Amino acid sequence: MGTHNINFSEQFEFTGKVKTLSIIGIVLGIAAIAYGFLSGHQERTFANLLLMGYYFACVCMSGMFFLAVQFVAQAGWSASILRVPQAMAKTLPIAAVILIAIITAGLFIEHTIIEHGQSVSVPYLYKHWATHGLAEKGSEHYDAIIAGKSVFLNKPFFLGRQLLFLGVYSIFAMMFVGFSYNEDLAGGLNSYRKSFKNACIFLVIYGFTTPIFAFDTVMSLEAHWFSTMFGWYNFAAMWVSSLATIAIILILLRRAGYMQWVNNSHLHNLGQFIFGFSIFWTYVWFAQFLLIYYANMPEETVYFYKRFEYYKFWFFLNLAMNFLAPVLLLMDRDNKRTDVKLLFVSIVVLLGHWVDYYQMIMPGAVEEGTNGFSFIEIGIAAGFVGLFTFTVLGALSKKPLIAKNHPLLQESLHHQL
Repeated sequence: MGTHNINFSEQFEFTGKVKTLSIIGIVLGIAAIAYGFLSGHQERTFANLLLMGYYFACVCMSGMFFLAVQFVAQAGWSASILRVPQAMAKTLPIAAVILIAIITAGLFIEHTIIEHGQSVSVPYLYKHWATHGLAEKGSEHYDAIIAGKSVFLNKPFFLGRQLLFLGVYSIFAMMFVGFSYNEDLAGGLNSYRKSFKNACIFLVIYGFTTPIFAFDTVMSLEAHWFSTMFGWYNFAAMWVSSLATIAIILILLRRAGYMQWVNNSHLHNLGQFIFGFSIFWTYVWFAQFLLIYYANMPEETVYFYKRFEYYKFWFFLNLAMNFLAPVLLLMDRDNKRTDVKLLFVSIVVLLGHWVDYYQMIMPGAVEEGTNGFSFIEIGIAAGFVGLFTFTVLGALSKKPLIAKNHPLLQESLHHQL
């Protein structure tokens, strides 16, 4: 590809149908939240808010992880597409604030349930460890297992970890975006060297803290159960979801006439990542399942029993969408290089990991004995998709679509596999 045809000042215009649809999605989300609270399904509404707030934050976090990996690997192939994950990283502070607000509200707003013939006030989220009296000896609600975990699972420390992790991730996100924009203005290698150095630091922090973040936000919904593999299982899910999001945005931008320097070899790389990490996700999922099934310990198997017994359809749909679809459809080399097929698989993977998070969150967060699916689920999901689209594409429209002074840009512009 010749670089003389490339417009290095090309900017995305966030107007028209896409902007309108994103706003409609946000309005649908608000309506679904209002409907959920007013119709007596507060618990399900909070569970769906947690699901989508967590998903939103995870995709943005993994967009930043994509940037860091490219800098540390000194990868050249991706230099011309970095504006897309940068826009996702720039959105992370918004996603972090929303997730913290959902968690805080779910922890401190309580409702009354009947348990063993008694009225008990419990929070809408994390009631398995945050209900008053569970960790207090002499209390009628005392739970020895929760008491043993109370040093770690208590409201101040829990919220403190959420603020710390998401705050640190957001700071690094803004640093990476700032370095790239400074590079556009000043050129040279100074900003690239800073990105490399901070990416090394970030990856160490991210590697140690994302499992804890997953333990806190999702696994502690069922505080009696634990799995040391759960953090990596979540990492695989968020990473594949982010790769699929990047692929979708690139393909749609290219179809709209933007970023014509993106070629089939760039798509091939993204397809390889989606294919490979879908297999990794399946490996971690199956290893966690097999160990618990084989050990046959009641305190462990109850986790999968609940999902297999009451969420059986979602249980198998999860595997079909997140393993069978990417493996069968992306195994062929040409499929990774064809935007129609890669776009289809990426959409399936994104929907599949919504099902994955639904399986993780709903059985532990909703005690009303239903695995219902209604306007609440559809509307809240549509609202967050609209919000993600509005914020990410809004961020993408602020700067040129190519990092014109990236030292490895020419390698990316001439990338061929």
